[in-house]
Amino acid sequence: MKETNVAFEALSPLSFADTVARARLALATEGFGVLTEIDVQATMRAKLGVEGEPYVILGACHPPSAHHALTRAPEVGVLLPCNVTVSVERGATVVRAMRAEAVLGVVGKPELAEVGAHVGAALRRVVAACENP
Repeated sequence: MKETNVAFEALSPLSFADTVARARLALATEGFGVLTEIDVQATMRAKLGVEGEPYVILGACHPPSAHHALTRAPEVGVLLPCNVTVSVERGATVVRAMRAEAVLGVVGKPELAEVGAHVGAALRRVVAACENP
């Protein structure tokens, strides 16, 4: 698994569709619900007439953590939900999840560090579950 400034990412040995299903299962196992699903490939085709590789954004929410964060810093809502992406890049299936601790860190409220660490650890496990099914 690789970390960037904003995401955990890994290659999945599974197909695109199987990785999306695995990500959904791993999110549920960690207590997340998927609130939104954006098919980026279909959206680009419909709006721009551009054909691209499969790419989906899963907007995931861990309700206890979201409640905790929102009651301490209502402005954090602009950073929610936590996104997990599955895409095909250069023939490989890639899964990414936001690094919650890094993203919540931009709010500048120390009371969000605990929720960021908790959610970040869970999302790391989601990516790991797709990397090593």
